[in-house]
Amino acid sequence: MTEDRERAASPARAASVPAMPRRAALGLGLGAGAAVFGMGGLRAQAQESTIKFALLAPLSGPWARQGQLKQLGAEMAVDEINQSGGIKALGGRKVELVIFDAGDSAEKAKNAAQRMVAQHPDLIGGSGAWLSSFTLAVTEVTERAEIPWLTLSYSDAITSRGFRYVFQMSPTADDQATKALPTILDMAQRATGKKPTTVGLISGNDASAVSFMRPMRATELERNGLKPVVDETYTPPLSDATSIVQRVRGARPQFLLCITSNVPDTKLLLDKFAEYRLGGDRLPKIGNGGALGAPELGKVVGPQVIDGLMGIVANWGGKGSEEISKRFVERTGEPWLNQDSLMTYVDMMILREALERAGVADRRKVNEVIHGFDMTDGVAKLSPGGRLKFDDRGRRVGAELVIIQWQSGKPVAVYPPAIATAEPIWPNT
Repeated sequence: MTEDRERAASPARAASVPAMPRRAALGLGLGAGAAVFGMGGLRAQAQESTIKFALLAPLSGPWARQGQLKQLGAEMAVDEINQSGGIKALGGRKVELVIFDAGDSAEKAKNAAQRMVAQHPDLIGGSGAWLSSFTLAVTEVTERAEIPWLTLSYSDAITSRGFRYVFQMSPTADDQATKALPTILDMAQRATGKKPTTVGLISGNDASAVSFMRPMRATELERNGLKPVVDETYTPPLSDATSIVQRVRGARPQFLLCITSNVPDTKLLLDKFAEYRLGGDRLPKIGNGGALGAPELGKVVGPQVIDGLMGIVANWGGKGSEEISKRFVERTGEPWLNQDSLMTYVDMMILREALERAGVADRRKVNEVIHGFDMTDGVAKLSPGGRLKFDDRGRRVGAELVIIQWQSGKPVAVYPPAIATAEPIWPNT
């Protein structure tokens, strides 16, 4: 385990270590360096022989579970890269994964990014930071350091700033909002023979939710013939869902867009809906984000309450990824391959592919290669849409909307057909 992993795994321990003055640190570094070379330079040589990829994700706080899932996917990819011979274009050099904890706020995430850049000036690229507001803060730092950065975060603002070192693998929130309602309404009509005309809206005020809901409220509801009969916004984490659910019950929407960002908030809402007899068999609910497919969500809520819940995600272990899903489950003991683990796995493999093509451990060259990608084979097949190409803003071209649904206590892909392993269920009430 590297020093950075120890810090990520135990933030309290890292925080308890007093900062060393810069001059003292430099002096100690020189002394240590002399000692190392006096021993033959083996440690220095070993450090220089690795290629460093970074993962920055929330490993503490309410989003820690999503960070853990991201870590599992990244570690699996790096181990497979090294087991298959490392970076062949660089003489088989091994990859080292350095991990930093984004914590529970954008400020902490930005501080972690600054430490990452200071401690690892030789980084080739990285992935993170899950929550869009964290990613916005982190990429301010990585862009200045010219570090290629891959993210699954949804907010359009991430790739609307003219940055050249940020790559957005997911459909943006605006794109998801545009595609979501026609897809959802088609599901409802196919299942029940009628198209819903009313909808309820519940959302947090974090960056991803705001970005997703803005076009919904501005244009998409009206464009799709939907009337919002209740519209509630809250600040996560949610402390009590009673008043929100009471308003939804009184408004009686035909389905609900419920945009949460973490497991505790989703549990509170689902439990309260069940208490008011508005479970999945009565009121269809569609959320957004990888937390909706987290294994523990089913455990803490229970299959009777969670079944029927749908989630819009960026990727899932469905049709076409059976082999990697099998390896992931066997390796980690997780019950399925989720969005967060699959996407960080893919990010690490993209960095490897870029390094192989660049032929040099230079992150600026790697960045140029990623901008030039137009692939439909290899790692490209692991992303919905099957194409790995980025536009001038860093958005993946052709990124498809993915919808999962909890059925019989397990989330399964129900859209698009290319990766779906089950048909969507919509209650005929």
